Amino acid sequence: MRYYVTVAGRTVEVEISGDAIVVDGTPIEAALLTVPGTDLRHLMIGTESHPLLVRTGGRNGTWHVTLNGRTLLVEAIDERSRTIREMSGAPTTDAEKVVVAPMPGLIVRVEVEVGAAVTMGQGLIVVEAMKMENELKAPADGIVKKIEVAAGSAVEKGAVLVVLE
Repeated sequence: MRYYVTVAGRTVEVEISGDAIVVDGTPIEAALLTVPGTDLRHLMIGTESHPLLVRTGGRNGTWHVTLNGRTLLVEAIDERSRTIREMSGAPTTDAEKVVVAPMPGLIVRVEVEVGAAVTMGQGLIVVEAMKMENELKAPADGIVKKIEVAAGSAVEKGAVLVVLE
């Protein structure tokens, strides 16, 4: 099965056939192991283990993946879905520029304004959840197009907070 995986504006082609994995034409030795009952995964590349926290994104095929303390929005779609999106004119990379609530919480601070230029990794919103403050960062460079929340508002998991263009 062939997948197209987009991270930080870069798309790679991943082909999986049995135990064989090929990324952009290069065979690699890799496996994704699940820790039952949790959002934790271990990505094994060769003999190296990379712990990942993986949560669903706001749209089908999108995931919030945390690696080494940095959360990225990842879109992984199969060949059929990609073809359907292309034929229908549906956007394929808009998910990269939308910041959604990774969990239910309370907006503590909005650190940007509409029209502001932001860089990937820049803090945008601070959300309090389970008595902890979490700074949500820009998944890509862009301009703040919309801010859907204000300080003091409650949000549900998956709610759109900021849209970049």
